[in-house]
Amino acid sequence: MRNLLNYDGPVLRFLTKVVYSVWLNILWFVCCIPVFTIGASTTALCYCTGKIARDEEGYITKAFFSSFKNEFLKSTIIGIIMTVLGVVLAVDAYVMYHLCFTSAFWTLVSAILLVACIAYIIVLLWVFPLNARFENTIINMFKNSIMLGMRFIFCTVIMAGIYVIMAYLIYYVCTPLIIFGVGTCALFSAMLMKNILIQCEERNEE
Repeated sequence: MRNLLNYDGPVLRFLTKVVYSVWLNILWFVCCIPVFTIGASTTALCYCTGKIARDEEGYITKAFFSSFKNEFLKSTIIGIIMTVLGVVLAVDAYVMYHLCFTSAFWTLVSAILLVACIAYIIVLLWVFPLNARFENTIINMFKNSIMLGMRFIFCTVIMAGIYVIMAYLIYYVCTPLIIFGVGTCALFSAMLMKNILIQCEERNEE
């Protein structure tokens, strides 16, 4: 028990990581306020949580703004693309909901929309962590996101579940939990992705 509570013990190390994620959540939120910076802010968040997951945290604030600056253009483009796609899918879902069961065509379009939404969620969960870790074109980032998301579907489902649970807790149980918000979810996701991304990195170096 004493070893668990040592400064270098697993419990305090884990709590320290969570505290870092709370601070990153604040930085992420503040840097998202201009809206068009959401992509760059999310990439910076994923960059830092990835380092934390690998026990390479160092100076978190400095690392966040360094990534924010270095990946700003590409991350902003990815963020805009994802935002536009998200709005389109949301509008389509709203329209299809109000046309509920009007024809056989509705069923077909709804099935296509459902597949598109699943693909969107997969890309959303993977594209920013990949952008934070690897140098690649935007098109390849999207391709790799869907490929890795499908290949490691169990990991993808767990990550999606983490965000859903956090949203549920904040909305229905305890609003102040928003202080953990996206930062803590990104940290847990980074922990799940860690070995997968390390394997991808090793293959790139071969």
